[in-house]
Amino acid sequence: MEKKKKLRVLSLGAGVQSTTVALMIEKGEIPKVDCAIFADVKAEPQEVYKHLDWLKTQLSYPLYVVSWRDLKKDILDASKGKYKGFTAPFFSKNISNNEKSMLRRQCTSDYKIKPVIKKIRELLGYKKGDRVQKDTKVELLMGISIDEVQRMKTNRMKYIENQYPLIDKYISRKDCLTWIEKNNYPTPPRSACTFCPFHSNLEWHRIKTSNPKEWEEVIKLDKAIRTQERFKKKNKGSGTLKDELYLHRSCKPIDEINFLNENENQLNLFINECEGYCGI
Repeated sequence: MEKKKKLRVLSLGAGVQSTTVALMIEKGEIPKVDCAIFADVKAEPQEVYKHLDWLKTQLSYPLYVVSWRDLKKDILDASKGKYKGFTAPFFSKNISNNEKSMLRRQCTSDYKIKPVIKKIRELLGYKKGDRVQKDTKVELLMGISIDEVQRMKTNRMKYIENQYPLIDKYISRKDCLTWIEKNNYPTPPRSACTFCPFHSNLEWHRIKTSNPKEWEEVIKLDKAIRTQERFKKKNKGSGTLKDELYLHRSCKPIDEINFLNENENQLNLFINECEGYCGI
């Protein structure tokens, strides 16, 4: 199979910004891409999957959905000691001194970035282990807006160049929503795992009040990471400690928190972003 030298790809998160980029490409306001790729961790809200199905009907270029594993299942299995070597950015409270910290973020790399890179290599004509030729160039479009400029990054793969068309056009997230409304498209949902520790309190409150089924799953997972075998965390000089893990920064059970209480601080998804891949 002959190897491709050039490829232009949209990294699609199915959120507001990347949806805007996808539709701007379709309307000719951004140069065409060869395809879009959506990395499915199998933990998005159902409204995101419905939106993705709709988006497929609007695009003339291919939209590939790729997955590595089921993130939610892996977390539950890890909590029972059935899946080793896994961490997610949960909040941790030391059971001996109540010291709080945050675990290493591994989920973005394994469940979002790697499946996209694997698909790009496949589209270029490379098999596992093949070295990409030096004259190969991939343009990877990212749905990051001007108000999220801190999320811009240089791709770790030398043959891939991250591009930011919304930033080039000086377009904000609010501008994206205005553009979507002006063109009579439905407003995209927020794209992020239902149990993402980077949710703001307002987002937690929205899930709790608008989707009881997903909220019950959040409660179940929050309890699971604290019980049974627990996740283990390595601390320098102190050996292996068994900490209690939580989805919320306050290190309280998620179903006991008043999210409208301004004292219940939580990280903001758009400030503490998963390396520019989650929800774009």
